[in-house]
Amino acid sequence: MIFYPALWKYTIMTQNKHGETRRLSKWMDYGSISGEGQWDPCPTCQGTGRIPRGQENQLLAVIPCSDQRLKPQHTKLYVCISVGLCLLTCSLILFFLFPRSMDMSAVDLKSSMVYFTPNTVKMVVTNELNITNQNFVSIQTEDIDVQALILETVVGKTKITNVTILPPRSEKKITVVSDIVIDDPGLNNYCKSLSIQIHTLFLHLQLTIRVSYLSHSEQMSTDTYEYIDCGVNSTIPHNFPLL
Repeated sequence: MIFYPALWKYTIMTQNKHGETRRLSKWMDYGSISGEGQWDPCPTCQGTGRIPRGQENQLLAVIPCSDQRLKPQHTKLYVCISVGLCLLTCSLILFFLFPRSMDMSAVDLKSSMVYFTPNTVKMVVTNELNITNQNFVSIQTEDIDVQALILETVVGKTKITNVTILPPRSEKKITVVSDIVIDDPGLNNYCKSLSIQIHTLFLHLQLTIRVSYLSHSEQMSTDTYEYIDCGVNSTIPHNFPLL
């Protein structure tokens, strides 16, 4: 009997009484090279040493831990670069798309037109509003509400819709026209008096503006106080036409 050790099988050569040589081969169990120790049956060929036809793509490869293919080079470098690029991209997106505050400056009186009626004094007050967009996206100014008060009494309300669109990082001036009606008898006599040359009223304007951008809506408000002359304007006072 001759024994030839192999990597996965052993071969036994025998000779019968007639002088004929027979060769016996058997595959050793999976997980052993020398044939010693605890053996496990091969999960692919079930210990037969043969691969079933049609199952060539289902072979099980056994790679030792010392194989260099399991230790690719620069793995940590590639992972760090990928994580850094992801963090940089997220930071840039947050920086440019993060909502910033809107600035609305004080209102400046541009003009005041006075119209006299038998029982009231009507004024058209034009103001200039300065709005600053500090965002990196355009914003839509949807509406502006203006409320005028004299001596804590509401004398006029105005609403302006679809005002304007502000480009990114820009500043724009908006003209706001308010209609004021004074029907108090005392104030009427005061404004229409010819013996008084200056008819000064302390006007309180409450302005509220609503803007939207990036599916985000916010509301800003500001108060301003102005002195106006209810007896004269840039032209000669004239009567308001009655309809």
